[in-house]
Amino acid sequence: MTDLNIPRLMDYRPEPGAFDQRVILVTGAADGIGRAVAEASAAAGATVVLLDKDIKGLEQVYDVIEQAGHPQPAIYPLNLEGATVKDYGDLAENIRESLGRLDGVVLNAGWAGTLMPMKNYDPELWFKVINSNLHGPFFLMQAVLPLLEESPIGSIVISTQNARKAFWGAFGMAKAAQDALIDILSNEHRNEPRFLHVNGVDTGPVRTRFRAGHYPGENAELLPAPDEVVGPYLYFLDPGDRTTTGENISLEEFALVPDGSA
Repeated sequence: MTDLNIPRLMDYRPEPGAFDQRVILVTGAADGIGRAVAEASAAAGATVVLLDKDIKGLEQVYDVIEQAGHPQPAIYPLNLEGATVKDYGDLAENIRESLGRLDGVVLNAGWAGTLMPMKNYDPELWFKVINSNLHGPFFLMQAVLPLLEESPIGSIVISTQNARKAFWGAFGMAKAAQDALIDILSNEHRNEPRFLHVNGVDTGPVRTRFRAGHYPGENAELLPAPDEVVGPYLYFLDPGDRTTTGENISLEEFALVPDGSA
């Protein structure tokens, strides 16, 4: 059980300039929570590397950040479903060569495919979903770990989700494995000199295209918008926190719908 004050974390916003000189990579940055985290990190002074398969969406986020006068972001189109280990190595090398450092990673991109019973799960779909949600995030994280270890205060934040439910198949399995990844990686990097913050955020239902695609009959107006749940991500990325690691918090019971009820 976490001792963190979840409602306070949801309201958390860094001081102006708190992320100055920091470079933060955000996957799934073209939309939803990834976009909200990227824009908020840029507003706090970070140079954000925007990664997604949706190039048009990335360009829109880039324009918003640049027009706001924040540090110029970088666009890195990549589809985790089909990316190779070499692709992730190239990503890390490009960040080192062009930006010289990496201080934070938000592993947020996710794709669930089609919900179906385990007995009917298509093997090809299974591999694609596992690649997108487990293999891809792992090999990306592995490729950039040397850069994060060089940062004075390196942080990894994973968008987790309790999907251990009927019909969620490969996505549910991959998300359960991400929970384990937080435990394993945080323990491996808990001590100096290569301490890294490794934490997870399960936002619960949020008003995103991902959510709408799987719950088409739901009234999205009753769900929090992505920018209402970015606080914990920003807290875990903030260099002012030097100790918090191994946390995997859930916001679901604390998120408020517009009429003020839980």
